[in-house]
Amino acid sequence: MRQREISLNIRPIKPLDDDDEHFTSSWDTPMTENAFDMDDEEKINKIEGHFRSIMEILGLDLNDDSLQGTPRRVAKMYVQEVFSGLNPKNRPTTRLFENKYNYDQMLVEKDITFYSHCEHHFVPIYGKIHVAYFSSGKVVGLSKINRIVQYFAKRPQVQERLTVQIGKELEMMLQTENIAVVVDANHMCVASRGVGDTNSKTGTAYFSGKFKDENVKREFLNYINAK
Repeated sequence: MRQREISLNIRPIKPLDDDDEHFTSSWDTPMTENAFDMDDEEKINKIEGHFRSIMEILGLDLNDDSLQGTPRRVAKMYVQEVFSGLNPKNRPTTRLFENKYNYDQMLVEKDITFYSHCEHHFVPIYGKIHVAYFSSGKVVGLSKINRIVQYFAKRPQVQERLTVQIGKELEMMLQTENIAVVVDANHMCVASRGVGDTNSKTGTAYFSGKFKDENVKREFLNYINAK
């Protein structure tokens, strides 16, 4: 089967307006000032109660053995797993190392699997993220790149915002302006509801520094499209 190529036919980034609710003007995840006044256990208890009410409104019998633990399971999943990236205490710490090898070509880490959630319907977004950078004299352990991806993915998201958040974080973490990020994702808000299109994918990209050069960009894209 021929691998589907990722091209530069990327959805443009523009400010939010009344006609297109899927664009955003801010790359910070919208948070309230008191977002962390409660600890995780208190949040779990409150979400459990609210989700119990939702299930009861839907007419589900929470006395059933299969359902009675669901409100607690959902609450723990939200706080401790799928939305754990909302809490800055979970932000990955990084340690940089000197580029003793004098490696001056791009470093690419492709096919990073991620799972996130659409902030419009709270259903999954999932796919692959491809990252590259040129060292400015420092390098980082490869697993740290994956951890940065997962940190920003584990929150209610918009794909455009996720792409830029990863790019900006990597610039800061690696102390370089030469960053490339490509996100190729499936949106269950498109596939499992609404239009019900199970075949479409969404591509977004972030290029800075050397990656704005068309030849460098093409080299990166050719690599991530290679089998």
